[in-house]
Amino acid sequence: MTTAANDETYLGPLTLSVVVPMYNEEEALTALAARLRPTLDGCGEPYEVLAVDDGSTDATARMLEDLRVLWPQLRVVSLRRNSGHQAALTAGLHRARGSYAVSIDADLQDPPEAIPRMLALARAEGLDVVYGVRADRSTDSVFKRRTAAAYYRLVRRMVGAHVPAQVGDFRLLSRPVLESLKELPDQRHVYRLLIPSLGFPSGQITYRREERVAGATKYPLRKMVMLALDSITGFSAAPLRLATAMGALSLVVCFLFLAWTITVYTLGKALPGWTSLVITVLFFGAVQLFCLGLLGEYLARIYTAVQARPTYAVAHDTAEE
Repeated sequence: MTTAANDETYLGPLTLSVVVPMYNEEEALTALAARLRPTLDGCGEPYEVLAVDDGSTDATARMLEDLRVLWPQLRVVSLRRNSGHQAALTAGLHRARGSYAVSIDADLQDPPEAIPRMLALARAEGLDVVYGVRADRSTDSVFKRRTAAAYYRLVRRMVGAHVPAQVGDFRLLSRPVLESLKELPDQRHVYRLLIPSLGFPSGQITYRREERVAGATKYPLRKMVMLALDSITGFSAAPLRLATAMGALSLVVCFLFLAWTITVYTLGKALPGWTSLVITVLFFGAVQLFCLGLLGEYLARIYTAVQARPTYAVAHDTAEE
């Protein structure tokens, strides 16, 4: 049951907004509420839980509406279609009303019990950002751990060491950070790289990453690869410089082939060179296609930005009822 005190604080200014992107989370929703609500009620702070339904096709939307009857602090934002995890997260952060906002996934791999620690650290040290760092990922598969480690090494090398390692989307943001995010162009944001680039004072807490409580992962290999691609092309021009370097290398190799060809011809040892010709053509063709692919990826991002289409569309927000 919700106490009268909680009802009163809910109607007043909010200290904390907890943003939870959801897509087909009917199996995890009950367990999430069972752990998240006692944690937030125990903080003694006025709060809202902003569940963003990212076009779920299962019973998630119905279960959220049923849960709102017993949990007045629960607010539901429904998107018109499935727009992706980062877009749903953007919708929640843009609509959060608290002085602080915490983003957390519904699968309970990131513990809700760490939220009070985040809030206490932000207040004690005057921080605008508190990252949840996955100090223990033993519950993840070996493949997941190794690919995650490779991802963070790659982005830290390309984007900069200011990007904290082993940090996902479990973090606390202050109101100034939230307002700064609203001012940014509406694009495909990768928040684990975007927020460190803003330069706000930040701190960290560590936690053990748990197993997914129910359901299937919403980040299969294909989406992990797309996230890595968005991370690299959205925050670094290094691939373009790589294309330039490969073009320069190709030019050097071309001159070496030319010198070799002239030398052989001068010595009178020229023979029909079908194999070397094919290898040369394939080599330069592969380099050109690779470079064109990199250029195309950046042009696609420019094309998307010029169109200025919204990354999500809100169908309904229970706070506006």
